[in-house]
This record gives sequence, structure tokens and C-alpha cells, in this order.
Amino acid sequence: MKPANPSHRFLRGLLVALFWLGVWQASSMLVGKPVLFASPLDTLGSLLRMLPTAGFWQSVGGSLCRVALGFLLALILGLAIGILAFRFSVLRALLAPLLTLVKTVPVASFIILILVWFGASELTVIVSFLIVFPQIFFATVSGLSSADGELLEMARVLRVPGGRIAWRIYRPSMMPYLLGACTSGLGMSWKAGIAAEVIGTPLHSIGEQMYLAKVYLATPELFGWTLTVIVLSLLFEKAVLGILRRVGR
Repeated sequence: MKPANPSHRFLRGLLVALFWLGVWQASSMLVGKPVLFASPLDTLGSLLRMLPTAGFWQSVGGSLCRVALGFLLALILGLAIGILAFRFSVLRALLAPLLTLVKTVPVASFIILILVWFGASELTVIVSFLIVFPQIFFATVSGLSSADGELLEMARVLRVPGGRIAWRIYRPSMMPYLLGACTSGLGMSWKAGIAAEVIGTPLHSIGEQMYLAKVYLATPELFGWTLTVIVLSLLFEKAVLGILRRVGR
């Protein structure tokens, strides 16, 4: 099968977007009350009014920094501790039950506990970290464990330096697992992080603005902030995965 022409892909994507915008507009007209369901035009108008304001960019910058910090900490520590756990089976056995528990505990429970223990300022960072860290850890261990045993044995026989083995054998084996975990974790870190902000309402955050929009029944603004989160999440995901793919080559 021939690959799709880029212009055809663009046209198809445009038609899909227009279809769902039409569904959105039709749903808004059917409800007939912007306070319950804002239309695309109402949402765009609200977003355009917010864009030139300093408060908008302070909130965007605050949330972006918090979510990015939580994700990057989870990525770095997940890789480092995952490598150690692969090397030392005792560490892996000790951590696996705890991280499995972290993966299964409802996010709301973490949010409430973190609010009690640390307050709202660190909430987004910690929640984003806890959501992503177990995925990176297990992906690292699984990826390293999947390395080709015959290649490893040959490298040992030929006395290939350890650093070269890590880069040429372990790295390619680990990257698909790591990319998969990051793809999943990036979206989840934004969802959980913004949900934490809505509950904790830290200053200069998107979650705080969403909460205020809910209080004042400013539904177009709520939709505008939601659209902002979607765009930020997609851009952040594209940037992080792009860097990781370059490292994985």
C-alpha cells in the first residue's frame, strides 16, 4: 500500500476537524444555553480576550513549569532507579509492590494527602511525578530485560567496554518501552496535574482559573482554558518525544 500523500493527509485531518467542530456547534445550538455548553465561537472569543492579558500567561507559565518539572523529575529518577533495579534484583523486588500500589491508588486520594502534607504550591509537581514515575520505572526495567542475550554474550566474549554495551545494545532495547511510557505519561501528567490544581487552586495556575470560571458560571472561559491545556499538552508531548527519538537513534 502506498503511503498517503501529505496534502491528502492534511485535507483529511482538516475535514475531520471541521466535522467535530460542526458536532460541537450543533450540540451547543441544541442546548441553547452558553452557560451550560459554550459554542466554538464563544470559546474562541473568550480565549482571544484572555490571550493579551498578563494573568493568562502567568497561569499558563505556572502550570507548564509545575507539570514539566514533575514529569522531568519522574523521567530522570525513573530511568536512574529503573537501571539500578535492573542491576540489583533485591531493589526491584522491594520497589515493585510499592510502585504497583502507587499506580492503583486513585489520584484524588493522592491530591488530598499531598494538600494536607505539603500544601497547594507543590501539589502539581508531586502529583505529576507520582503519575509518571511508576510507568518510567517499569518501562526501563522491561526494556533493559528485553536486550538480546546472544548479543550481550558476544559482547562479553569480545570484551566490549561496558559503556559501549549500554549504548549499542541496552539503549535500543529500552527506547521503545521508554517512548511508550512517555507517550502515556505525558498526557496523564497534564490531566492529573490540572485536576490537582482545580482542587488545590495554587496561585498562577490554569486549575485556579478553571475553578474561578466554574464559580462564576463563565463556561466559555472554562472551555477556553480546557482548549489551552489541550494545546499545551500536545506541544509538550511533541517536544519531549522529539528529543527522546533523537537520543534513541
